[in-house]
Amino acid sequence: MNALVPAGAAVIDVTPPAGLAMSGFAARTSPATGVHDPLTVRAVAVGETALVVADVIGLHEDSCRRIRDRAGLADGHLIVAATHTHGGPVAMPGRLGPGLDPAWLQQLEDACVRAVAEARAARRPARLGFGLGADPGIARNRRHAGGPVDPALPVLRIREEGGAAIAVLACYALHPVVLGADNTLFTADYPGAVRRHIEAAHPGAVAIFLTGCTGDINTGHPAHASISTAPRPDRTFAEAERIGAVIAKSALQAPEQPLGGGIRAASTELRLPLARTETEELGVLAEAWHREAATAGPARAALLRCWIDWAEQTAPRPLAPWPARVTVFDWGGARLAGLPGEIFAQTGLDLRRALDGDPIEGRTVTFGFADGCPGYIPPAGEYRHGGYEVEEAHRYYGLPSAFAPGAAERLVEAAIGLTRR
Repeated sequence: MNALVPAGAAVIDVTPPAGLAMSGFAARTSPATGVHDPLTVRAVAVGETALVVADVIGLHEDSCRRIRDRAGLADGHLIVAATHTHGGPVAMPGRLGPGLDPAWLQQLEDACVRAVAEARAARRPARLGFGLGADPGIARNRRHAGGPVDPALPVLRIREEGGAAIAVLACYALHPVVLGADNTLFTADYPGAVRRHIEAAHPGAVAIFLTGCTGDINTGHPAHASISTAPRPDRTFAEAERIGAVIAKSALQAPEQPLGGGIRAASTELRLPLARTETEELGVLAEAWHREAATAGPARAALLRCWIDWAEQTAPRPLAPWPARVTVFDWGGARLAGLPGEIFAQTGLDLRRALDGDPIEGRTVTFGFADGCPGYIPPAGEYRHGGYEVEEAHRYYGLPSAFAPGAAERLVEAAIGLTRR
């Protein structure tokens, strides 16, 4: 029988009222008109470590720091992450859309702190189990036909001594962007459906979904397909529910191998350099975008206005390195590696290959959007291909430029170093 460790979990509803600005699509200018399904903050505490995940597109590193400071855990013992749903409110100052409501952001941070406290207060003797679910077969590389995807579906189960589940953690690399820019209802997207199905199978348990390294992975549409508010038959609530059900089924059928009782944590900070990808002068770009916006359709015009604001206000800022944080937990022999920002599938595969000797099998859970979300951090080999993630996304993210080649590889090196400490 595997060793007992203290563990607990908690959920707090953070669904805002209609009327707040939404985040995730520059082409979407309408505020939220209602709620389709709840947005939550979910926390799990294992030993003296904890993980908290919010249903927002991302959390600013300053928010994550405030949450960690207020939670009171030792440095490196709390990971603050986001599911990256594109159906939530603006949650990061200056990133991924205007219209942040400071009062709601404060409520979100408070909820994260409270969820961690409640999960810690609920700790009781528990056993950990790990397994890999079968590949759901849903993920597609949106940049390269037949390009790399991450098929792994690691599942961590945390059970009371009697066997009832306290929490079930599942991770899969698929962009939570099933719903498109036409959607104006708050939604957790497909991760919400994954959790509902898991919790239905484990009454009383808390399901936590970790969004894997999914910067270039979705269900198959190109990134530029989202520069439109026209409805698409493959981007509906019914499709999000179907996808969530498929992933949950694989997770629920994953085998369960007992883990040990040792709990360890390590974290490090590094500074990732930025590098300009635009070759034309900023003034020339802004002028061209002004001309195009004058005759463009509403969705394209909204995107161009975002780019114009970037060229005139954000891009002139110094290209100061961005402070990145990488944290690795070891829960009884299963590792959780939290990386910041939008990480490509290849990076997740490379990290697991380095740690486990195999990019698919093994006991390392790699996920992004952890302790800050500054934008896409592509592998060095992707820069020559250009595209939205490399050449354009930093404008919507409010960074003066893209990350320099080599940034993703530095994150991998940092995570490897932490596991050796």
